[in-house]
Amino acid sequence: MIEKIANLLNLREGEDDRIKTLEAVKKNISFKGANLWILACAIIVASVGLNVNSTAVIIGAMLISPLMGPIVGAGFALGIYDFSLLKKSLKNLVTATFVSLFVSTLYFYISPFKEVQSELLSRTSPNIYDILIAFFGGIVGAIAVTRSEKGNPIPGVAIATALMPPLCTAGYGLATSQWLFFFGAFYLYTINCVFIGIATFLIIKYLKYPAVKQVDEARQRRVKYIIIFLITIMLLPSSYLAYSLYREQQFKKNINIFIENEFTAKGYTVVYKRTDFNPKTKTVELAFLSKRFSPQEINTLKNKLNHSKYLEGTQLLIRQDSTDRLSLLKGDILNQIKGKENEMNLKDVRISQLEKELSKDKFDSRSLLKEIKILFPSVQSLSINKSNLINQRDSITPITAVLYSSEKNLNDADTEKLKNWLNERLTVNNVELFARKNADKK
Repeated sequence: MIEKIANLLNLREGEDDRIKTLEAVKKNISFKGANLWILACAIIVASVGLNVNSTAVIIGAMLISPLMGPIVGAGFALGIYDFSLLKKSLKNLVTATFVSLFVSTLYFYISPFKEVQSELLSRTSPNIYDILIAFFGGIVGAIAVTRSEKGNPIPGVAIATALMPPLCTAGYGLATSQWLFFFGAFYLYTINCVFIGIATFLIIKYLKYPAVKQVDEARQRRVKYIIIFLITIMLLPSSYLAYSLYREQQFKKNINIFIENEFTAKGYTVVYKRTDFNPKTKTVELAFLSKRFSPQEINTLKNKLNHSKYLEGTQLLIRQDSTDRLSLLKGDILNQIKGKENEMNLKDVRISQLEKELSKDKFDSRSLLKEIKILFPSVQSLSINKSNLINQRDSITPITAVLYSSEKNLNDADTEKLKNWLNERLTVNNVELFARKNADKK
């Protein structure tokens, strides 16, 4: 059974000629000519991807980047105790790093778009998970380098370990003088380099590549101590950052649970929420649509909050129906709902109001003409409109002007009768009649 498992996990099957593998590693560590041009272009592509927040462009830059070469070379050199190869690999890695920083810094300095995007932010806070990605990605890369058929792992390792984006983010930090960005991103880049190298070293030792020359035990121990020191230096800060990230995620999760249990489930509508998490102070600010809490209720809520897991020491601020809440709502809520859609709604309301106003001045002359002809058969046509009479003194008299034509002229009694009927029918008291002469009459 053990033998079967050993055969299943055997890395020596499919292994390439070791001399050929070593020559390929030495060839890939050099940074001059074409490799340097490819590196500079890859850095610009990655910087553009970070600048426009395009994941696809960033992945493309990682695929064409030759940065893996000297890192694998350094790990390989440690594994076979070839210190001249190690020196050459580190020298080329430093050269590639400075070239990359220079090109990315120059790009971000010239670029008019300097807003911080999510792809940039994700490279500024490395943690222990980045170490795991670099280490296991490095193992895959080292295994792929030693195979006779390289296959698909190499592009995948380039994407997973992500050497280019941290360097470009560090360049962004230099270009914009944001030192936290620079140090965070450069630390992530260093993590990737160190653990890819260590993973390569371990695979080479596992495959028992022969040393280029006999090395005494003291020197071997020195190499091991250096590796242990590098692992410790990388692990401690990243572990702390991973723990901080975990605490922040738990804080946000438990705040949401607290709000759900204490407010939403009881029918209180939360219209504003702001949380602030840092190791020293934790704050949650809330405002409600209509609920107003008494001082005793607020104290009870604060006690419940501070007795919740991961929420100890959190300060609860509740905006009440007072000047502070009104200003808060005006500044943070009302401004958010005054968008284009809201503007269109206001226009629709205004149009509806105008249509109602206009409808007040309109009359159904056709129907009225039919009713009038019952009383006054000689009336042939009718037009009714609201209007204003302006005299020489600029005084305005509103009237309901009725223009009509009749086969025969109405006498004074009929005219007065028609006027009174129209006042009553139209629910007005300012009807003025205007007789239109029939064009057919001579």
